[in-house]
Amino acid sequence: MHESAKLFSGKKGVIMGVANEHSLAAGVAGFLSAQGAELAFSHLPDKDGRNRMEQRVRRVTDKLNTKLLAPCDVSSNDDIVAFFNKVSDSFGSIDFFVHSVAFAPVEDIRCPTVACSRAGFLNAMDISVYSFIATARAASEFMSSGGSIATMTYFGAEKVLAGYNMMGVCKAALEASVRYLANDLGPKNIRVNAVSAGPVKTLAASAVGDFSTMLGINAAIAPLGRNVTNDDVGRSTAMLLSDMASSITGEILHVDCGYNIMGSPGHAIERLSKK
Repeated sequence: MHESAKLFSGKKGVIMGVANEHSLAAGVAGFLSAQGAELAFSHLPDKDGRNRMEQRVRRVTDKLNTKLLAPCDVSSNDDIVAFFNKVSDSFGSIDFFVHSVAFAPVEDIRCPTVACSRAGFLNAMDISVYSFIATARAASEFMSSGGSIATMTYFGAEKVLAGYNMMGVCKAALEASVRYLANDLGPKNIRVNAVSAGPVKTLAASAVGDFSTMLGINAAIAPLGRNVTNDDVGRSTAMLLSDMASSITGEILHVDCGYNIMGSPGHAIERLSKK
């Protein structure tokens, strides 16, 4: 593809939430970089001075069109301001922002939702939901000509999925935040959307129940008969961030091989019986 024809030539943006090469955010970053985008990334601060968090993220970002990699603790307002000031120093203005951050204490995910702790709930909502509001607010300050913001959600926000538990409550709040932020930022010509990705084997997914079983069930029920990949999520997220989606805001885009449309097992019995 000729350089001038690349979808994100001349575009600059921020991606938060790359944990390793298997992260959904890594799939998004890879596609955006290949399409000409200049990128800034955050990583969790290292508290022991060994830079393990930074090194883990660098294994992804060193292969991309990366202009900045800097620490940011999204539970700290000061950290968020400092990080986006560094983004401004590197880029001036930005065109897009991707938030792919979620966390809850393992003991509060693996127990029934009714048994989750107050502290665990507050921690999960802070990192998984409020961080989106806080970072979107900061990013929007540097979108002088409008822009696009995307976050990552999951079908467990809409329906009960075994093992997802309290994180489903957090994702429901995140999806509501997408709609309210789309309304708040619309007058600035900033679009806000979410991608509801099907299950992908990531570091975060390892905390959710029997994840291998979830993958098998999802592939069996989904009309396309398979699970999504990081590349699938990357392309779809990039579409929402691009000018091709210039009139789309406040939406939850399901990228799950059609799993979300099903009200019955569909082809699952037939498919599983063949194994």
